[in-house]
Amino acid sequence: MFVFGSGVLIGTPAGGAPINFGLAQEVTLNVQTTTKALYGQYNFPVAIGAGTKKMTGKAKMARISGQALGSLFFGVTPAAGQTLTQFGEAAGATTPTSYVTANAAHFVADLGVTYAATALPLKLVASAPSLGQYAVNAATGTYTFAAADSANVVLISYTYTSSATGESFSVANSLVGPSIAFSANLFASDPGTGKQFSVLLYNCVAEKLSFGTKVEDFLVPELDFQCFANAAGQVCQFNFGDAA
Repeated sequence: MFVFGSGVLIGTPAGGAPINFGLAQEVTLNVQTTTKALYGQYNFPVAIGAGTKKMTGKAKMARISGQALGSLFFGVTPAAGQTLTQFGEAAGATTPTSYVTANAAHFVADLGVTYAATALPLKLVASAPSLGQYAVNAATGTYTFAAADSANVVLISYTYTSSATGESFSVANSLVGPSIAFSANLFASDPGTGKQFSVLLYNCVAEKLSFGTKVEDFLVPELDFQCFANAAGQVCQFNFGDAA
């Protein structure tokens, strides 16, 4: 049989519901064995003993899923709501010289102000700003500028919360030791016959999560994991659509 494409990878946290990793772009499984060679007076060994084995995997997924990353890597369940970033909200001349942001009711934190014409940043001060300075009241989402800046258009960036959209989770500084275990099912098909190839991984622990963005490309998180035996001593099962 032949296998084409990246296949589908589904993970199931211990005691939780199955989660599709989401648009898997690449899935890699590696099995390594430590060996010890016995040499005599000749170049090549006369015997080789096999020691411990290690099975690791790597999954690159194009769909950004809070459920998958939260449950499989951090062991948390995302809650409704998120913190959003407003970048470059334009504010022109005001009298008095203050500006209430569009999301003032849910304002969280200032991310800076720049002049629209030059992209030069203004300096944050506690109060009474002069030319090239600004102050912000986080409780009301209001920015204050100097009268000398009243003719300048500025771009304001800040964060705010939204309880009606998205989901989020926070990562706590937990004790060392406990790990988040999950099982996984990787399957793909032969495009010509429809026969299926799959690998069932009984116990996995994620050990690395990577994000990388770049110009003119999609964000594809990468999750590295290691496999280990379940209570019955099983590590994995390979399934093949072709018959002997």
